[in-house]
Amino acid sequence: MVTSNSASPSHSAVCKVRRSRAAGTAAVAALWMLCGVASAADKARKPDALDDLKPAYATAADIDEGKRAADGMCARCHGANGISATKGVPHVAGQRPSYLYSKVKAYQAGTVTDPAMAVAVKVLNDDALVKISAYYASLEPAAAAAAEPASKAAAPLDPAAAGKAAASACAGCHGEAGVSSMPGMPSLAGLDPVYFIAAMNAYKSGQRKDDMMKSVATAASDADVKNMALHYALQKPAPTKTPATGDAAAGKAASAACAGCHGELGVSRTPANPSLAGQDAQYFVAAMHAYKDGTRADETMKFAASTLNDASIANLAAYYATQQPRPPKVVKPLTLAEWVQRCDRCHGVNGNSTDPRTPALAAQRVEYLQKSLQAYQRGERRNSVMAAMSGSLTDADVAGLAAHYARQKARPFVFVMVPAR
Repeated sequence: MVTSNSASPSHSAVCKVRRSRAAGTAAVAALWMLCGVASAADKARKPDALDDLKPAYATAADIDEGKRAADGMCARCHGANGISATKGVPHVAGQRPSYLYSKVKAYQAGTVTDPAMAVAVKVLNDDALVKISAYYASLEPAAAAAAEPASKAAAPLDPAAAGKAAASACAGCHGEAGVSSMPGMPSLAGLDPVYFIAAMNAYKSGQRKDDMMKSVATAASDADVKNMALHYALQKPAPTKTPATGDAAAGKAASAACAGCHGELGVSRTPANPSLAGQDAQYFVAAMHAYKDGTRADETMKFAASTLNDASIANLAAYYATQQPRPPKVVKPLTLAEWVQRCDRCHGVNGNSTDPRTPALAAQRVEYLQKSLQAYQRGERRNSVMAAMSGSLTDADVAGLAAHYARQKARPFVFVMVPAR
């Protein structure tokens, strides 16, 4: 099969044709001939591997019959000529024919759940599905959604970059890349996001007492804190260069009691528990005294600190300060541009699919695209590839992808069938 993008009319198998304007009893009769529950023989027949390509072989006469059936059964929801005016209902004009056919079959089989669609398509037999799919594929696609004015357009989604920007005010105390060079200030590079977010919330709620950190945490939105946590988790951690006064060798022996929560050599394997390797010694000492006197509220740490004298705390601080920290297992999220690049591999450049089985996304209704991605995430739509692709999408990713494809120019596609050798 040879395929090519086309923005002009064509006389190929799926093409623009002059639609019949006949009305009255002849049109009604044609509609009912196309529609009706499939026969027992149809139900018993095993689907052929190439069944979903049948709409791509449709003739002009098939498309004409498909129009009459579509006008009678589909237009109320999907709009005249397949351009939907209903929120959440997709445009079907210019959609790829085999995708339309297979998707309606999925609604009939119940593998895709939608009560309204299940009722609407249950009376369509296979011949009707082929012709309706071919008809909608032959139409001009919907116009792209208007882009937002430059003054209102959202910045490209990049949580790591947003976190770096939000953390810029922290560099004076915590170091440019989160590795502290100021005694008494903790290094933040390589902290697990779970711990970082919990610590910021503790300052915000007063569970940790520090007036400056309380003001910083209170001023930051939840999104800012989340992005900052990602930024610091992605920074390369390094041992602090600030001085330590304790005995590191004695601290090593004492650290055995801490390994269960904070890991061997101070590298935690539990996101909620901080790694201590490479941490500033003065900060470690101050934190332990805060747990001891209750200015940091944590019963487990209060008990652990209460068993240690000042010398033991200083020794532990010196030992952990000399250990090599390791980054947490955090993967940098993809930017919107990177997600689009991945989606375009299957759905075509700018969402204009070149495969009759794969849906075009360009100029689709934005809320429908969002709803579809969320359905794949919840398992309401079953597709192993889409489940894997959508599983790691955040809400912001879903919104960004939907808005991107809704703004792309949709291009009709012509499928020219080449005879088998």
